Amino acid sequence: MGFQFQKVSTTETNTDQNFVVGGEVEKVKCLIIGSGPAGYTAAIYASRANLSPVLYQGLEPGGQLTTTTEVENFPGYPHGVTGPVMMEDLKAQAERFGAQSRWGIVTSVDLSQRPFKAIVDGSKSIEAETMIIATGATAKYLGLDSEEKFKGSGVSACATCDGFFYKGKNVAVVGGGDTAAEEATYLAGLCKKVYLIIRKDRMRASKAMIERVERTANIEVLYETMTKEIVGSNVVEGAILVQKGQEKHIEIDGFFVAIGHTPQSEIFKAWVNVDEEGYIETIAGTSKTNVPGVFACGDVIDKIYKQAITAAGSGCRAALDAEKFLAEQH
Repeated sequence: MGFQFQKVSTTETNTDQNFVVGGEVEKVKCLIIGSGPAGYTAAIYASRANLSPVLYQGLEPGGQLTTTTEVENFPGYPHGVTGPVMMEDLKAQAERFGAQSRWGIVTSVDLSQRPFKAIVDGSKSIEAETMIIATGATAKYLGLDSEEKFKGSGVSACATCDGFFYKGKNVAVVGGGDTAAEEATYLAGLCKKVYLIIRKDRMRASKAMIERVERTANIEVLYETMTKEIVGSNVVEGAILVQKGQEKHIEIDGFFVAIGHTPQSEIFKAWVNVDEEGYIETIAGTSKTNVPGVFACGDVIDKIYKQAITAAGSGCRAALDAEKFLAEQH
């Protein structure tokens, strides 16, 4: 949650929150929190608008795309590009126009009044005339050691991002909701066979999505099944499952996890409106939150598309909204 604090120029300790705020307060026009496609695109547009944006990269610089090997569906890269390289390209483009991209994690904010206040790494104080939240959402995984081992080498949390690489091959999707059903049917149009692994004895997806799965001939639904281990040498070659107490081995080349995402909105919830899942709510057709001068973009607001291109587009919108907001203050 957020932390209420006052402007300080000497070291001050807040015992309730157990961290120290110290040093001179830095004042900025536009503070961008997050460094995925949304954050970097916001930085490009904000810097070109002379907002002198300061961007903090957060816990995972570059966002989820840094765990992706090849990106082939982002415009401007006809031969594809790796996720980390694309993020470095976006960062360099933002810095070319004067954006400051910094290491650091925004650990607390106070959005009760302008200028907005933020604490970086529990110690550095910043006051911002506008704030763009681009903290993204983290895909939920099963927590297996083998799952971690094969991330980017057969394990993915995005079928539309990585499904093309498994054309004509066998894959598995884990999950029983609408997202898992959508990913399974999408992959079924590309892959030879799709195993849909469901922990319970039924799907919790909508009736329409269940019927779509049932109509798709090359999807095999495995109910009451858990994943014990993902196996392979350098890449995924199969998975060991436990179905109703019995071990079962399947040969697959890709393993897709579709059990949901966690939006990184926790420190903002005291001020900005969020939905029941924690996604920040924005005014329709804009990036504006319920707090004037605070904007949100990317996967922290998007529970549907979750694509690099849609995140970048919303980052553009946030920067333009911030520029207009500041212009209207004068």
